[in-house]
Amino acid sequence: MNREPTLDVRPPSQTIAFAAPLLGDEEFAASDTVLRSGWIASGPNVIALEKELSAYFGNRPTRVLTSETAALEVALQLLGIGSGDEVLIGAQTFFSSGNMVEKVGAKSVFVDVDLKSRNIDLADATRRLTSRTRAIIPTHYAGLACDMDALYAFARQHNVRVIEDAALAVGSSWRGKAIGSFGDIALFSFHPNKNITTIEGGALVCNDVADAKRVEVLRFHGISRLPDQTRDVDFPGGKFNMPDVNAAIGRAQLKKLDRFSARRRQLAHRYLANLGGVLPDELLPHRGHAGDEAGHSWNLFAIRLPLERIRATRPQIMESLRARMIATSVSYESPHLTTLFRSQGWKPGDLPNTELIANTTLTLPLHAGLSEADVDYVSAALASVLKEVDFR
Repeated sequence: MNREPTLDVRPPSQTIAFAAPLLGDEEFAASDTVLRSGWIASGPNVIALEKELSAYFGNRPTRVLTSETAALEVALQLLGIGSGDEVLIGAQTFFSSGNMVEKVGAKSVFVDVDLKSRNIDLADATRRLTSRTRAIIPTHYAGLACDMDALYAFARQHNVRVIEDAALAVGSSWRGKAIGSFGDIALFSFHPNKNITTIEGGALVCNDVADAKRVEVLRFHGISRLPDQTRDVDFPGGKFNMPDVNAAIGRAQLKKLDRFSARRRQLAHRYLANLGGVLPDELLPHRGHAGDEAGHSWNLFAIRLPLERIRATRPQIMESLRARMIATSVSYESPHLTTLFRSQGWKPGDLPNTELIANTTLTLPLHAGLSEADVDYVSAALASVLKEVDFR
């Protein structure tokens, strides 16, 4: 199978980053303006960013927070999920999903995923439903939207709320509609390795203004103002308000989102073309839904390694690529096999697809600042490394 791409490639002058924000003069000027204004905590830029995100998400009420993890905690609190409740979680996800469910006192019920898309397997979700199931948290893995028609049919049939983990999916769409512009609650991340950044930050997209107002209370100590302008607390909320300097950077980034997503899509397709003769199709990332490939925003480019057919471990492959000045990562480990959830009875073999993906995945560099030459170099380097360990 292995065929080295016949590309004119040259070693880079510095390590090719796995992920990196693309910041320019607009972001530098925006942050400088805020810093010079003296108003650097939550202020007018937060309000403006929320309005601009709301417009992007089909005029749905949107509130920003310090992270997507904070947004998830607040979303669970908004729905009143706690002790005695269960939440279904697509298991190809970051640790924060299970962590926040446990933090509010509910039980995390992990669900296996489809081997190719890595998105939640709704048939397995059905098997794991109980009378205590209150919500489902699907992850739009790598920027590829879940089957939204099937997801919301499932939610209606079983009367559960949906909290979309769209941390990787800002800029993604389903059949021409932006993820976050329809459905139930949607959460986004603006960490520096996402398609746009606010340094740290996230957003929660609500169904109505009343929910958005409640999010404002939950994200700031549970404080609400009384008619006499004194304050009251009716819930032990956290402190998750985004600073204005972050919001100003986010506003500049949001204007570039469509361009960034198009660039990521272009680079991902180049990877797929380069690696088509190197790895079998089942080890390459999902291209996108048939007829709707433009809906994939490509936050990650995660292959699976043919470890059973080569004389090397994943750490050895990663080290060989690092020696060639290529940074890689693992996206993601199996959350149900962490110490936290093993202590609750989860064990190897419970989620076979998730575990196979977790044990073999390798995430290659992909961000809007990459060049075609970078992608060609990474592709050729990977082919060379696999050839060295006898993959044919």
